[in-house]
Amino acid sequence: MTFNWKGTIFVTIDIVIAVYLVFAVTAFNEPDDGNMTCSQLKISISDDIVDGFLDDAEIKKILERNKLYPVGQKMRSISARQIEETLKESPFIDKVQCHKTPGGHVCISLTQRMPLIRVKADNGDDYYIDSRGGVMPNTKYTTDIIIATGKISRQYATKVLTPVGNRIVKNKFWQNQIVQLNVLDDGTLEAVPRVGDHIIYFGPPNHIDRKLDRLEKFYKYGLNQAGWNKYSYINLEFGNQIICKKRQFAKSH
Repeated sequence: MTFNWKGTIFVTIDIVIAVYLVFAVTAFNEPDDGNMTCSQLKISISDDIVDGFLDDAEIKKILERNKLYPVGQKMRSISARQIEETLKESPFIDKVQCHKTPGGHVCISLTQRMPLIRVKADNGDDYYIDSRGGVMPNTKYTTDIIIATGKISRQYATKVLTPVGNRIVKNKFWQNQIVQLNVLDDGTLEAVPRVGDHIIYFGPPNHIDRKLDRLEKFYKYGLNQAGWNKYSYINLEFGNQIICKKRQFAKSH
């Protein structure tokens, strides 16, 4: 029997190449940290409707406080999973992903919970609700969002104010125009505008889109000609009509 040296050599070469490729792919996907030190932390924060509470500096503070700040640490000692779990504990973070790169970088991508309305209720409650109806604690940070006052329970805030707030902020004009919502004792709703010395009365907090559309037309075709301070109260409660109360000006002597 003749031994096929040529075929054996080719088979051996194929095996060596295959082993090398497997090793190379594995090494690329799971880099050997060795003694490499983390040289850079890259943070990406995705924003949504309005400016949130988080920035790169705040993320670094959280990591430093929990002794997880990676820059200067050995790559093999850095746990991406532990960084993720720690950041998820923040009430202002919705989703977070962390990974290490072969070049000695640690990358963090996160989505923050977006503050929609700040609630300052008559019962002393002071907190934020996000765009999904979740309650967020009060914080030292400030952001230009709607403030809600009055008789507000947690259930009213999450179930009623959240959809109202989302309808307001999806329209750039109303997001800039309405600065405060006030809940009356019977659960009906008032709004304070940025421009114009009047109160807007929505009545029951339903059909907000229709009421805002009606009010926008009234602003355009009514107040622009009559004057923005002519009325003290604009009532949107009833059907397709708007009821206005004229301002009582003091008589000059």
